[in-house]
Parts: sequence; structure tokens; C-alpha cells
Amino acid sequence: MTYSAAVAYLLGLQKHGIKLGLETMTALARRLGEPQRRYRSLHIGGTNGKGSTAAMVAGILQSAGYRVGLYTSPHLVEFRERIRVDGAMISEDAVARCTAAAQVAAGTDLQPTFFESTTAMAFQYFAEAQVDVAVLEVGLGGRFDATNIVQPEACAITTVALDHQEYLGSTVSAIAFEKAGIVKEAIPLVVGRMTDEAMRTIEGIARERNSPLSALDREFRIEGVVGRFTYVSRRTRYADLRCALPGAHQVDNAACAIAVIEAAGGLQVGERAVRDGVGGVQWEGRLETLEARPDVLLDGAHNPAGAEALAAYLRSAKQARPGSRVIVVVGMMRDKDHKGFMKSLNSVADHIVLTRASIARSATAEELRDELAGMITAPFSVTAGPAEALALARRLAASEDVICVTGSLMLIGEVKASWRGCGLSPLRG
Repeated sequence: MTYSAAVAYLLGLQKHGIKLGLETMTALARRLGEPQRRYRSLHIGGTNGKGSTAAMVAGILQSAGYRVGLYTSPHLVEFRERIRVDGAMISEDAVARCTAAAQVAAGTDLQPTFFESTTAMAFQYFAEAQVDVAVLEVGLGGRFDATNIVQPEACAITTVALDHQEYLGSTVSAIAFEKAGIVKEAIPLVVGRMTDEAMRTIEGIARERNSPLSALDREFRIEGVVGRFTYVSRRTRYADLRCALPGAHQVDNAACAIAVIEAAGGLQVGERAVRDGVGGVQWEGRLETLEARPDVLLDGAHNPAGAEALAAYLRSAKQARPGSRVIVVVGMMRDKDHKGFMKSLNSVADHIVLTRASIARSATAEELRDELAGMITAPFSVTAGPAEALALARRLAASEDVICVTGSLMLIGEVKASWRGCGLSPLRG
């Protein structure tokens, strides 16, 4: 199988949509020889922050000398971003080889989804690459996510907030229940900053499964915010750490990353590895600076909780530059909470540019305008696509201003692809 044939096969699987359940994934892994059992793993879930946390976990372990696999989703520009070993993307040849193996294993009876096949590919590739540890980000929810067939050394739930309600439930408690589906019998669990409602649900499940639970601001904590901070747990104190990812919420994610490695117990990680891993991590599309003067930031926030964290950062950026303005470029999927998302950003934006990503389930700029017109108090514009939106934002901005592109990782991916001058991967699942 060639790389182009692998892409065509994976594209064809998108017709199956999202199918929650572990039966197909379990059978597929069995036919492949259970590759996920040939290395240790850490499992990272949550509504927001799980990708950043997974990247920091991988960075710390790699700094400690481990050979590390990292599986995340979705990708921004190139499908191969999803599967990495020691920071390097899977090769095109390996994609073709692993796709062919997954296709043969599926046969005519399994009919795996795009995400199930991709997860199987990651498991195979990590075994082939002889990784010591795989860091696995949950795709959707947790309980029925394809990644949940692993038996990890430890797992983490970074945050719980309303998102993907059509699959996970309409309350925070229901979503917390789905997220806590990754908790295994007697396997340590790390929990980030939670509402009381979410924490009660997660604690109940952890008790039922005899899972030792470590919670932020209880068993471990951070002192200081943004820039320099100290991590403190019952066993460890790391002073004067620097998180390379901007935003106060990333300090919480860094704490969860350190705590989940600590909870795993069997991983030998020293202070220098923690310092280098957290201080050197790179994670695209999360308050990523694309250009300067004016600053162009890309942030994949796409739900109200993510928008709150983003608004807090943009507010602090304005305070640090008296007289500066914030221009927000927004494009969202139709199934997201548009009003809830814009509530926080409306208070900090000086101009809003509405646009859409070129994917079928993206809301049009006109649909966003009609839905949001009554609540947006800042001046706003409507544009056809990301290129036009960013061009308008640049014309509106002075050199000291901030342009922030947000609302969808799909939108962020298109902006990055355009900025790089390269084509966008068709695999947008």
C-alpha cells in the first residue's frame, strides 16, 4: 500500500462517523497481536487541556531518556502529526504499512471507524518503534473511546466542562462519568481543576475501582502563576519551573503532567527532566504566536470553558500593553455552543471577524452572525473564509494590537496551512 492509497482508505472510513464502543477496537487489536501491551502507557483525558498535558508528559519522559510515543488528535495540518515517536512524526511509509495491516485485520466484518483505525495504527507503530512509554490522549469522552482498551500505569482527567453533549450527556456530572470511564481497577488517577459536581462523580468512580486519586490543590498544588511557578506534592517540590506554553491554564496542565508521571511510580524521572520537559514543550495551536507586530495568535479553544481561559489571557495581554486592541477571528462547527463560547470573548474583543473553515460541519459566517448579532457588543465583520478573515484582521490592526484566531482546531489548521504555503491534509476527522 502506498501513502496515497492509505489516505484514500482512511478517508473512506469517515463514512462510519463517530461510533462509541470498544467491541470493534478490542477485536481489531486482538487480530493485530495486542500491540498496546508491548509497552507502558499513560492515558490522558479531559474536556480541555488533555493535548497540552499529554505533550508535556511526553516532553518530560523524553528528557528523562525514555523512548516515547505520543498519540493525539485531531491534527492541524498534516495527518502524521497524530502519531509521533520522540517528537518525530510517523513517516509516510509507516502510515502506509500500518494502515495496510489494520485493513487486513479488519477484514470484511469489523468496519472500524476512522479513529479506531488510526488508534490501531498508533498502537502498532509504537510497538514497531519499540517505545518505552506511550502517552495516549483520549479522542472523545473516555469510557467508550478507542484508546480505552489500554491498561495504563496511570491516567489523568485534566478538566470537565460541557462539550460534545450529543455524545457525552447534557450535564457536567454526565460528562464527568464518561471521562472517568478511563479509570481502571487500582490504577492511579490524577485530576485537574474541577467543579464540585464533576469531582463528586469522579471521586465516586475512583472509590468503586480502588483507584488512588490525586487532585490539584489537594494532593498536589502549584505556587505562583504564569512564567515561574513551583510544583508541590506530598513527595516532591520543584521550585522555579517555567512552562513554555503561555496562559495560566497551562500551569495547571503542567502540574497534571508532573503529577501523572509521579503517580505512575515506576518511571524514573529527575528534576532536570521535569524542568527541561515543561520548559521546552511545543504544542501548536494553543496560544501559538504565528507572527509579531501585530501579534497573530492561534488558539484551538472551541467550548465555553476554553473561551474563558483564552479571554483571561487576552485580557492580561491588553493590560500589559495599554492602548492595544484585541481583534478576534472566529469560526466554529455547527454543533458547538456559539453563544456560550462568545460570552467570554465578547467582553475582551475590540473587533470580531466571523468566518468559517472549509469543512462541511462548519457553521457559515452568516449563520454565526444571525445567531450572535444580538449578543455581540463589539463591532464585527463577516468574511467568506480564513484567508479573507485574517487579511481583514491585519488591515484593522495596529502594530501593538493582538489578532487571535480561534473557535475550531479545523480553522486553526487551515490558517497554519495557508501561512506555511502548503496543502491541508484531507483527513480532518
